[in-house]
Formats: sequence, C-alpha cells, structure tokens
Amino acid sequence: MAREPGYCLHRPTGQAYVNLGGKVIYLGEHGTDESRERYNRVKAEWLVNRHSEKFQPKQSNGPTMAALGDAYLDHAEVYYAGSTEYANLKLALLPVSELFALMPAKDFGILQYRACRDWWLRDPKRSRQYVNKQMKRLLRILKWSVGEGLIPPSIHQACQCVAPLKAGRTEAPESEPVKPVPEADVTKTIAKCTTVVADMIRFQQLVGCRPGELVTITPAMVNRSSEVWTITLAKHKTAYRGKQRTIYVGPKAQKILTKYLLRSEDAACFSPVESEKERRQKKHDERVTPLSCGNRPGSNRIARKPRKAPGEAFSTGTYARSVRSACLRAKVTPWSPNQLRHNAATSIRKEFGLEAAQVILGHSELGVTQVYAERDVAKAIAVAKQVG
Repeated sequence: MAREPGYCLHRPTGQAYVNLGGKVIYLGEHGTDESRERYNRVKAEWLVNRHSEKFQPKQSNGPTMAALGDAYLDHAEVYYAGSTEYANLKLALLPVSELFALMPAKDFGILQYRACRDWWLRDPKRSRQYVNKQMKRLLRILKWSVGEGLIPPSIHQACQCVAPLKAGRTEAPESEPVKPVPEADVTKTIAKCTTVVADMIRFQQLVGCRPGELVTITPAMVNRSSEVWTITLAKHKTAYRGKQRTIYVGPKAQKILTKYLLRSEDAACFSPVESEKERRQKKHDERVTPLSCGNRPGSNRIARKPRKAPGEAFSTGTYARSVRSACLRAKVTPWSPNQLRHNAATSIRKEFGLEAAQVILGHSELGVTQVYAERDVAKAIAVAKQVG
C-alpha cells in the first residue's frame, strides 16, 4: 500500500503543507483546525484521483505568495550570505505568510500590499521608519519576482504607487535618532569587557569602521608599508556597487592592532575563542570556594554542553551581545557598536570638517573624480596620523 502524504510544517513561513506526488500545496497556518481540514480534504481527493489526469493541484493558476516567498528566500540566502539582510527579509515576509500565503501571486496587488503595511502597524511600538523599511523590502521581493517571470510587471508598478508613511501624518511613532555613546559610558563598558572586546571597542572608535568590517580583519589585509597602515576590505557593505573600502590605521590604533597580527595570515585578528578563554579564567581567579571543595576545573560530573561553541571569528551579533552584556554589568544604558561610528564621525567632523569624516568613514560616492579621490586619500592619511 502506498504511503499517505504527511501533514508537514514549512519552518520559514510557519505554514502547513502537503506534498502530493511531488507537487506542494500550502494549507495555511500550521496546527490550526482550518489547515488540518484542508489537508484531509486535498489528501482524500489525491488518494482518489492520483491516477487520474483530471486532478490538478490548487497551484495550477501559478505560484502562490508562499511559494514566491520561498523562492526569493532561496535566492536571498546566497545573495546576502554573511549579511543580516537575509533575516530582515524573512521578517518582511511575515504579513504575507499570515494573510496571503495561499493567494495566487498573480492576484496580489495594491490592496494586499497596503494590508501588509496595516499588519505591521498593529503594533504601536513599531516606528514609521521601520514599517517603511519592511515595505521597501517587500517591494524588492516583488521586483525580483517580476525579473524571474513569476508575476506580471504591473503588480510591482502598482505597489510602487503606494506612498510611504510620512512624518507627522501617521500614528506610527518616530524612531529615536542614533546618537554617539557618551564617553563616560564607553569607559565604564570597556572596564567590564574582556581584553579582546575592549580592544575592539577602542580600535573601532579610533578608525571609525563598521562592526561588520572590524570582525573580518585578518593580518593579510593589513598593509604596514607606510607610516599610516591601510586595511583594504574585499567584502564590505557597498562592495556590490563597485566601491573600494579602505580603513586608515594611525599610531594609536596600530598599538592596539599589533598584538593581534601574530597569527596566521587568514585568521581573524579578534578571536572569540581567546575572549571566552579569558572570561573563564577570570571567573576561576575570582572563585571563593577552595579548590579542595566543590568542583575543580575539568572535574564537573555533569558534561557541559554549550548551545554553541565560540567560533574562530566574531560576528556582528556576537560582538554586539558582548558589548551589551558588558553594559549591563557596568550599569550603563546599553548601546550598540554601530554607535561608535557616530562617535568617530562627531569627533573628526568637529576637528577636521565634514569632508574628512566622510572619507575616514568610507561615505564617498561612486561619481567622485580621481582628482578628488587622491586629495581624499591624502586628507585621510593626515587625519589618521593625528587621530588614530
């Protein structure tokens, strides 16, 4: 007897689905009575008609919105590898999964697009800027689908006509502007960090790099042939636009980085393994119970199974969590490593002007001429000599 098709969970969307002879039919939210009823119905139809050419799955009108979302996430997982954007895109598809998963993608339009926006606005804590960003991501998904021939161009064109939420013309709150971290808070936080994380904070403050750039630095990237070192990044936020990103490392930052260059050329300079080892050693040194009593290092009868062992390199997430944990121990308002760029920009702009800050932080545009580029490099080196 042939095996009956099972009631399955599609984890990325939370939808139930059934695979009928290699053709997937989405059933609605997993675990609900409605999805189970639909599962029983289509399964019964399939069992009766599986040998009949008359039976056609419900997706005969083209892909559903759930299938379209799955296809885009498969693309995004590769396209945005190593970026947090993939996680953001999964979030952007949440209202689609809840409201229109079974709708044929060709029937999606302005009303459905606006319904997705209203779904985000249900939570009064979601800011206007956040909702607009998620809707822009949904537009990006629709645009990609047009390019893949999954939906007609008119759908994307129509949804583009829906204006974003305007400041002062919506009940959605405004997000707080990102501000520099008070220097006193940075100092208190550093005091509660491991040496590795503390040096990451100090280095980032001096050179103004992004957290994602900081965690990828390896000895092979560091050019020490001149008075001001340079770090040229192969992978960075705007690499896909053809931009080159160079970090300028002055004398102060060089003193921090030097000890992290004594490792293999392709190893990450800042290692979470070293940071975790130091943290555990510090806890051992602060131990009050004598070694003759209680558990000695390595003698714990219960095998320790951490949820995840420290990696060879920090991610932006693990770096941010390390900083946040130190903030809580220091009893200061938690802040993000991204804010350190604002610290660097504020300091450089105050002393050297806005243009110098743009160059050091890598904000130059593609259309800048070679003359300006040469002048910018000279200015960056001059600033790094004094600041970093």
